[in-house]
Amino acid sequence: MNNNDLKELLDTYYYRYNVPGFILDDPVSIPHQFDKKEDIEIAGFLSATIAWGNRKSIIKNANTLIKEMGYYPHEFIMNASDRDFYAFRHFVHRTFNGTDAIFFLKSLKNIYKYHNGLETVFTKGYNEGQSLCNALQYFRSVFFEIPHEKRTEKHVANLAKKSSGKRLCMFLRWMVRNDNRGVDFGLWNEIPTSALMMPLDVHTGTVSRKLGLLNRKQNDWQAVEDLTATLRELDAEDPVKYDFALFGMGVNGAI
Repeated sequence: MNNNDLKELLDTYYYRYNVPGFILDDPVSIPHQFDKKEDIEIAGFLSATIAWGNRKSIIKNANTLIKEMGYYPHEFIMNASDRDFYAFRHFVHRTFNGTDAIFFLKSLKNIYKYHNGLETVFTKGYNEGQSLCNALQYFRSVFFEIPHEKRTEKHVANLAKKSSGKRLCMFLRWMVRNDNRGVDFGLWNEIPTSALMMPLDVHTGTVSRKLGLLNRKQNDWQAVEDLTATLRELDAEDPVKYDFALFGMGVNGAI
């Protein structure tokens, strides 16, 4: 299949799945409950953090986090006491437990109080290295600058250990892309859409290999770079729009 055929195929599925109806069964439904920028960012980041496993379970547990914050994530983060954070001690999503949840909330408070928020941190990291890889690495260093248990580090992608960074790449897709189709938010303007990297998971990886878009067998950061580079040949300005196509095709058995 040549590039023209691939582009036509992927564009067809992109338009099919990048619609508001997609939101209902996807973790992006959680930040779509909000209008305030900071609420969208925090709800989106927490939802993306636990976005592995059964999607119904992801959405259920993400909603639990939002409910515990009184449906005002930013206000809660900024004003919560240690006692308020302690209410999350019993939270569990797979290997992400109460200890992790409490640290994540405290780290977000540190970021919004002392670093001017998530957008500023990711943007600074991007600008320093002019790459999303640098943005993710810088974010990780800031996120873990306050005291934490070692176990919690596994819940934020470490590209130095060849992680694919899937959940952070997905979160950044939500925040940066702005195609006015009602799924991604397009809240952040300083990171260009062209710089985004594919959120690579089992579904997108499997479909990409079947279509000849990806040869590397491992789902690691090198595979993310390889796949995104190939997709840039189809759309240099917005390569990750094909996340909708590849994921949708995989989940629905279209290939």
